[in-house]
Amino acid sequence: MRLYAAVAVGGFRRYATYRVATAAGVFTNTVFGFIGAYTYIALWEQRPHLGGYDLSQAVTYVWLGQALLMACAMMGGGFEDELMERIRTGDIAIDLYRPADLQLWWLASDLGRAAFHLLGRGTVPMALGALAFDLALPADPLVWLAFLISVFLGVVVSFAVRYLVALSAFWLLDGAGVGQIAFLAGLFFSGMLLPLTLFPGVLGEIARALPWSSLLQVPADVFLGRHTGWGLLGAFAFQAGWAVALLALGRLVQSVATRRVVVQGG
Repeated sequence: MRLYAAVAVGGFRRYATYRVATAAGVFTNTVFGFIGAYTYIALWEQRPHLGGYDLSQAVTYVWLGQALLMACAMMGGGFEDELMERIRTGDIAIDLYRPADLQLWWLASDLGRAAFHLLGRGTVPMALGALAFDLALPADPLVWLAFLISVFLGVVVSFAVRYLVALSAFWLLDGAGVGQIAFLAGLFFSGMLLPLTLFPGVLGEIARALPWSSLLQVPADVFLGRHTGWGLLGAFAFQAGWAVALLALGRLVQSVATRRVVVQGG
């Protein structure tokens, strides 16, 4: 486990070196946070309690989205481009023969990346949003802890989806198309554009049942106190269930791809 802990720390340090890019990202997230906040204010003034949120909760939801955008990689980004390139060039064969689990290696690296983005690109826009607007910030430290647990589970689900996207390069060579589809699905079904509670009928039920809702909708509702007691455990179970299922699927696909590499190598 020390190996993967070191990989996670390395992932954190790697992204910490891009200070100018981080500053630009903080600026961008803050600008879009203000745009989204004023858009939601105009909408909620016409339709109070839309989706079950009051105005303060709705504005808080906007800033949570900006805080988690890069941490949960709702628009993609992170390890998948590098992994797809290693698959395309054949360097993945070296990785598969190393005395380390491929999936755990990339997961540890992605957790380091997510931790940096949560601190580097998440806290500053959220703090600025709290200064400019009346946000619904939890007073109970346990709610903050539950939120962080939910974010962690969301990051794992995000990784598992992007890992499958990257593994598609074993058969497609260029996984850009699959990546674009995953990017659009993540942006739409995570609740980044609009809370999934606003989606009508069957579309809303399907959207909330998909894994991408674990990236923003579920953590935001935990933060806003909409999941408590058994409901909170149910939210964790939902995220953990998707994480386990997708990681297991990724391991299965990896196993099939590994056998393919061995056969071709032989």
